[in-house]
Amino acid sequence: MKESTPPATESLITGAEIARLAGVTRAAVSNWRRRYSDFPAPADAGASTPLFSLSEVRSWLARQQKGTDVSDDVRLWQALRGAFGDDIITGVAGVARMLARGNADGLDETLVGLATRLADQESPAQVVEQLVERFRDSSRRVGSDQVTSLRLVKAVSHFAGPVPAGSVILDPACGIGTLLLSVGPTEGLVRRGQDIDPAAAGLAGARAELAGQQDTVIETGDSLRHDHWPDLRADLVLCDPPTAGPDWGREELLLDSRWELGTPSKAEGDLAWLQHCYAHTAPGGRVVAVMPASVAYRKAGRRIRAELVRRGILTEVVALPPGMVASHAQPVHLWILRRPADASGGSESVRMVDLTSNAPDGSMQPAAGQAVDVPLIDLLNDAVDLTPSAHVDAAREDLPAEYHALRRRIEERLEQLNALLPALSAGEGPGTLDGATVSMADLSRAGLVDLADGEPRSTSDQLDTDYLRGFLRSASNNRRSTSSSGSFRLDAKGARVPRMAVEEQRRYGAAFRALREFEEYVAEVARLTEQAGALARDGLTSGALTPPEDSA
Repeated sequence: MKESTPPATESLITGAEIARLAGVTRAAVSNWRRRYSDFPAPADAGASTPLFSLSEVRSWLARQQKGTDVSDDVRLWQALRGAFGDDIITGVAGVARMLARGNADGLDETLVGLATRLADQESPAQVVEQLVERFRDSSRRVGSDQVTSLRLVKAVSHFAGPVPAGSVILDPACGIGTLLLSVGPTEGLVRRGQDIDPAAAGLAGARAELAGQQDTVIETGDSLRHDHWPDLRADLVLCDPPTAGPDWGREELLLDSRWELGTPSKAEGDLAWLQHCYAHTAPGGRVVAVMPASVAYRKAGRRIRAELVRRGILTEVVALPPGMVASHAQPVHLWILRRPADASGGSESVRMVDLTSNAPDGSMQPAAGQAVDVPLIDLLNDAVDLTPSAHVDAAREDLPAEYHALRRRIEERLEQLNALLPALSAGEGPGTLDGATVSMADLSRAGLVDLADGEPRSTSDQLDTDYLRGFLRSASNNRRSTSSSGSFRLDAKGARVPRMAVEEQRRYGAAFRALREFEEYVAEVARLTEQAGALARDGLTSGALTPPEDSA
């Protein structure tokens, strides 16, 4: 793909805007970027959200004759907009209900016809998820209490970790269900949710049905005032609570048993949600809750924070990068709690993680110097400040040495990269290996290949494993694994590989092995450079590092 450097004054657009311009989904745009080598390169490859030249995109769309006709999914969205206006979520919920249960109440014939035709072309689940994606991107709805951003979903999933089969998950403010339905495996979990908005709760329930998450129940109601699941004790409670208002129900709930750590003030609705989540945990169960950064230090919540720490309930606080919530640029934290499994007590320290210098779409894995375990006694002072940066910065006393060691590692890896990239000669031209091929399925049936782990492994001295795995990722096999909606799922059984003598296979296998090792080193260099950039920025802004005298 060629580098693109448009003039600074040229209009730039995001991938979502390309999708709207072409009348397709963002997944389709991502698919075009993978499949077409002449698709315009990002104008700023280093940006967290790639931006593309509008004129280059328009020229490409015209050459490919894409976007000339309005697709059915765009027609469906436009029809929903016309019928429901700003209450679009009710329309989307109606379509989801109709496709999941056959109930078309509230939908006119045009909407039913468009949705049914789309579902026949793709699948009911894909139709609904495309509508959810458009709802998420809608400028007046992004970041609302009904929608958890995909960035936050990724962060919560990472810090929640693996969820064992048979676990019970609860989200007491589930909105349209994105967080509740995204964490953990699709099958084998019990999921329970509640939301105050009937349309959002209905959409969440229909999405679960269409996704095959059978043991999922979503109820409607205010979880703080009218908890539908008072006796439920979950293994994992997830919550991106609604924006805290001045009235979360304190006067009505003053003597509620959920406030075992202290009754929150009127201004501390966030701590009311946190304690509600904790009240629903089973012994050994955990809470992963999204909290505003100010909850970590506000004076009004100091007593409750102290109890969380003193009892060893709070195990981790993660400061996420700015931009995780689409509706504002304010930083948010993840608070992770754990109910002690027995009388032996809780955690003896709180892990503080500061990811605020990372890109919002970057890795959630803390780099060197971004995390520290703080003993409980060090947190139980007058302020009980649980802001991660305050503790991480204090623990990083030798940042210059850390930074220079990281630079040396990057230099070493860069020197090794050129030697790792395989030297390849000119072949006979594209298409010369497309002749006689054999499918992985046939090789598997013949007992020559083991596909149990998703990737092929040769069980015969007549087949080279690296040759098989290399051709599994050929352009033609990638296209075969990509659906019409742009989603990619590796289809090992459906893949085809060229017929070759075993000596030729091994020659190709050696090249694929070298290429894989090269790619692994590139990925490591990328991680190291991300860490180095964060360290350099922290050092320069804190005074631990200074630019060289001749840098001007």
